[in-house]
Amino acid sequence: MSAELAADLIDVRVLVVEDEYLIAIELASALEDEGVEVIGPASTLAQGQELCRAGKRIDGAILDINLRGENVYPLADALRDEAVPFLFSTGCSTHEIPDRFIDIPLCAKPMGSSEILRAFARKLRSTVKS
Repeated sequence: MSAELAADLIDVRVLVVEDEYLIAIELASALEDEGVEVIGPASTLAQGQELCRAGKRIDGAILDINLRGENVYPLADALRDEAVPFLFSTGCSTHEIPDRFIDIPLCAKPMGSSEILRAFARKLRSTVKS
């Protein structure tokens, strides 16, 4: 990752919602290596929502869409309402994603954590500049 993109992640608090344990742990570790404070990872919609309600600052989120058969969209809506930038990391096809999320970056699985980190850093940078 470029130094410029890595600088975008330092001291950032990121919620990770991913139901596949190994992917969640790899992603959390990669984020922490870049200076990110990871919130979670949460493996269910309810856990993700609980972490959001815990009152800690969330600067961004990486969300798997399908969490053991349950969609993450209610959490995505809540994050959008709070102006928290996020991206989807998913194996779902794009036609399954509601139109209201057409502007949300999508990292299609299988994708390595370094690609997700780059996409997330770009999302954060574009949100700050907006």
